[in-house]
Amino acid sequence: MKLGDGLFLETCRDVSRLYPDIEFSDMIVDNCCMQIVSNPWQFDVMLFPNLYGNIVGNIAVGLVGGPGVVAGKNVGGDYAIFETATRNTGKNIAGKNTANPSSMLLASALMLDHIGLHRHGELIRNAVYTTLSERMVHTPDVGGLHTTRDVVQSVIEEIENSKQYPVARRN
Repeated sequence: MKLGDGLFLETCRDVSRLYPDIEFSDMIVDNCCMQIVSNPWQFDVMLFPNLYGNIVGNIAVGLVGGPGVVAGKNVGGDYAIFETATRNTGKNIAGKNTANPSSMLLASALMLDHIGLHRHGELIRNAVYTTLSERMVHTPDVGGLHTTRDVVQSVIEEIENSKQYPVARRN
């Protein structure tokens, strides 16, 4: 790991010199984990190799509601992947209709934004936010008693009732 970590850090430092107007700093991952819990607003952009990104990402997701509510976006030069923000497989809730679909719906909105369908992405994102914040439709992972289907149905209703972007109603 030392060689890989060293190469990653060296490459980051080299690239940062090409952009002197952008502040660059580094810290070891255990301190970073403590800092993200105790003082998260100090970070604007964080860059990690895969393992450390997963560790710090999981901590950050835990701070804001858990894996069911945070979307992930990985963008490269030629490809982009949109997913839940953690690699939490949810095997213990499979088939129980209790999984929180918000993170996948929000990842879908990010994908729509990425391909230029901003109106559609915004429509889904707003419907999810309204479902969680105003309608208070919450699955057990965020302290509620609603089901996966309840959340999805609420999002569908919000989209159908949207005044911002009228859509055709289902029959």
